Amino acid sequence: MQTGLLHLHNLLRWIILILLVLSIYKSYIGMSSKKPFEASDKKTWLFTMIAGHITLLLGLYQWLLGRYGLLSYVKAEDTAGANIDSAYLRFFQMEHPISMILAIVLITLGHGMAKKNVDDAVKYKKAFRYFLLALVLIIVAVPWPYRVLVGRPLFPGM
Repeated sequence: MQTGLLHLHNLLRWIILILLVLSIYKSYIGMSSKKPFEASDKKTWLFTMIAGHITLLLGLYQWLLGRYGLLSYVKAEDTAGANIDSAYLRFFQMEHPISMILAIVLITLGHGMAKKNVDDAVKYKKAFRYFLLALVLIIVAVPWPYRVLVGRPLFPGM
């Protein structure tokens, strides 16, 4: 079960990235062309937020109860690999979760702009900023395959 949830969490990053890039594109086009806010923009932003929250819930489960979770990981007594182990654990127990929680907060704020009763140009501009910052945080904090020590495959389980 742990492996399946981890693979699902890893695969959902692609859905978030695709939806986030689409949300950034739609908000940029709306901002630059000064078009009126449309229902399709609101739906795209909603789907981006839903995908982010589902991935966050799976990630929080992994963070607490996963293989290296805060509540389930028992560190070995030997300290031969302490430096490697601490960098690995620091990434998956601190850096990755905190960055992703912040990114999901930004995505939620971006979606919240769709509900605000403000000028459409302001909606697009603020949403663009929130989504762009969230994308940067996600790209920085994902364990991409090229990252030494913490890298994960692009498509796990395949």
